[in-house]
Amino acid sequence: MPRQFTPKVITANRLLEGDAVWFTTQDTWSGNIHDAEFLTDEAHADLRLLEAQAQAHVIAGAYLADAKQGDNGPEPTHFREAFRTRGPSNYPHGKQEQNHV
Repeated sequence: MPRQFTPKVITANRLLEGDAVWFTTQDTWSGNIHDAEFLTDEAHADLRLLEAQAQAHVIAGAYLADAKQGDNGPEPTHFREAFRTRGPSNYPHGKQEQNHV
């Protein structure tokens, strides 16, 4: 039996900086997952992924990631994706510096 489709967002890494980014309804990339297009239909998600992957001059490694709808927009449901929202972890800078405890 096929696995049931769960909501997704499209994520990738910005080609020049390597930062995690998310695909928006305006066909642009945002550094904030809350700006991502929330995809609830599998066929539409597959189409949007193809459109995102066509922007290889901007991003690398686009894929569908599980998400849920939160108060401020999409939110990650998996540890890996939550970790990616905080930016690089090799040293405190950028998003890591902002979230440093």
